[in-house]
Amino acid sequence: MPEIIWQKSSFSGGDAGNACLELARDGADRQLLRESDEIATVLTVDTDALRALLLAVKAGEFDHLA
Repeated sequence: MPEIIWQKSSFSGGDAGNACLELARDGADRQLLRESDEIATVLTVDTDALRALLLAVKAGEFDHLA
């Protein structure tokens, strides 16, 4: 199994107390998501589904939830 390399947002600080969403790719072209302070909990999503979610977030479709 290849090593999973997690990518943290450039908007996240480097301190250990800065929890944020981390992304990685597995060997089957699926995307992995985890919260940096809960590394044992990993969600696996289809690449197209993640793309749709990110586009919706960028478009402000979830702003009313904040």
